[in-house]
Amino acid sequence: MDERRGRGGRPGPRRPERGGAARRPGGRPGGARPRRAPEPDAPRQVALELLRAVRERDAYANLTLPALLRERGLGGRDAAFATELGYGTLRGLGTYDAVLGACVDRPLDAVDPPVLDVLRLGAHQLLAMRVPPHAAVSATVDLARVVLGEGRGSFVNAVLRRVGRQDLDAWVREVAPPAERDAVGHLSVARSHPRWVVAALREALAGDDAELDALLAADNAPAAVTLVARPGRAEVDELLAAGAEPARWSPVAAVLPSGDPGELDAVREGRAGVQDEGSQLVALALAAAPLEGRDEQWLDVCAGPGGKAALLAALAAQRGARLLAGEVQPHRARLVHAVTGGVAGAQVVVADGRRPPWRPGAFDRVLVDAPCTGLGALRRRPEARWRRRAEDLGPLVALQDELLAGALAAVRPGGVVAYVTCSPHLAETRAVVAAALRHHPDVEQLDARPLLPGVPDLGPGPAVQLWPHRHGTDAMHLALLRRGGAAPPS
Repeated sequence: MDERRGRGGRPGPRRPERGGAARRPGGRPGGARPRRAPEPDAPRQVALELLRAVRERDAYANLTLPALLRERGLGGRDAAFATELGYGTLRGLGTYDAVLGACVDRPLDAVDPPVLDVLRLGAHQLLAMRVPPHAAVSATVDLARVVLGEGRGSFVNAVLRRVGRQDLDAWVREVAPPAERDAVGHLSVARSHPRWVVAALREALAGDDAELDALLAADNAPAAVTLVARPGRAEVDELLAAGAEPARWSPVAAVLPSGDPGELDAVREGRAGVQDEGSQLVALALAAAPLEGRDEQWLDVCAGPGGKAALLAALAAQRGARLLAGEVQPHRARLVHAVTGGVAGAQVVVADGRRPPWRPGAFDRVLVDAPCTGLGALRRRPEARWRRRAEDLGPLVALQDELLAGALAAVRPGGVVAYVTCSPHLAETRAVVAAALRHHPDVEQLDARPLLPGVPDLGPGPAVQLWPHRHGTDAMHLALLRRGGAAPPS
């Protein structure tokens, strides 16, 4: 980001501050004209509207922000500034609230939510962006005066001047518990994650606090835009020729360093898509898992919104197999149909994987990408860490147990089930798989690690756990389970 970026992301020193009259050397307004009311710049206004939508409507930031940018006609540096300001503020909410709590003379829950939204935007600019402090304060105060009123602007000005008295590291030392006394509490404030999330991730990393810190830092870094070339429909070389760069692990992936992926022909035509490399790897692993007997019928139990289903459908079609994609929500089933509709043999049905319409034992390969806390995708869903609660875990685990049981019933003897979550939480991963193995003595767990060739640091097995800080992917978990018994002939 440009160090000179003032309001709107434009180089401030080359023009007068917008919204203010020209000044005489003594600091008084020149001429007799009254001072015009300040006008908030579009990028900061968009970021504020994003925070409000997330707070008031539980909106998804990754869906809301692109629509706001299109509505306001923002592109280039202005769009980049609004994106960093909005997403960065949502990621850093826990840290900024701790700082603001030390700068406000009342509990934060006594501050009007719209005022708190503005203060959070200002704190992010002051503590984590290369916006000059005077511009961060001035522009945010102007925004408050227009949106909230003159009196609120004075309050915002006073609070942000207190925030700006020291840098982020100094504030963390002041407001976070000492690491030597409370490592989880310290990292919760310093890395802006809810305490229960930090504790769960620490357990998943076997108590390694150095690695935990690296993971939390990776959660706060924007995720790369990774593309998938759907086999038989697009080639990676086509994506590279369009400006993408090679990916690290998936043979069908490419990374788009900048720009709108929707402008690429292959993406616009549905032959390629945006898909995290970890999501690609777990689907590729299921497709490569060794079977006993035939390989003709594949099933995706929880297919919405369709990324893995589209990849599996393309892989199945290349082998003469067929994919059935089930999704319980009709609107999500329509999304699956939109990305798989061009693939021969792919079919989408509205179905609940716990009480499915398909015959038991009918499928050779089954994917159950179970609903979960989403703790593995916090870097691309900045608001998700604040939306989930520890009490959400129980109902989700119960659902995961049922869906995995349904998937094991759907696979034939000798067939393979991939149990996948975008969460490393042990209750959603190892515990669910262990329960399934206890309840199904005819099921064995396969070593998934050889099915991700070239990918390092996959853990002790037999399951695979990917990590943002190790692999640059979402924290996808993969367990491969094979049903015993006599397999049907090939």
